[in-house]
Amino acid sequence: MKTITYVIQDPIGLHARPAGQLAKAAGAWKECDIKITVGAKTVDAKRIMGVMQLGAKQGNTLTLEISGPQEAEAAAALEEFLKSNL
Repeated sequence: MKTITYVIQDPIGLHARPAGQLAKAAGAWKECDIKITVGAKTVDAKRIMGVMQLGAKQGNTLTLEISGPQEAEAAAALEEFLKSNL
């Protein structure tokens, strides 16, 4: 299992557009199980409604847990996504 920790830099936080993009990026890794945790909430990163329900704001820490046969590649791609979009 790979774990990524990222602090949200975007002043608006994890709003609708990046939440949808994140869910789409996670969904590209079909063979991996990807979970996002913010505080006490954990959701499936491939489900946009779950990602939006996290209510993550600027300064919140996201923790992604990625497991599966392509976890290293998925972790690298999702970490790049976070740095570029949040």
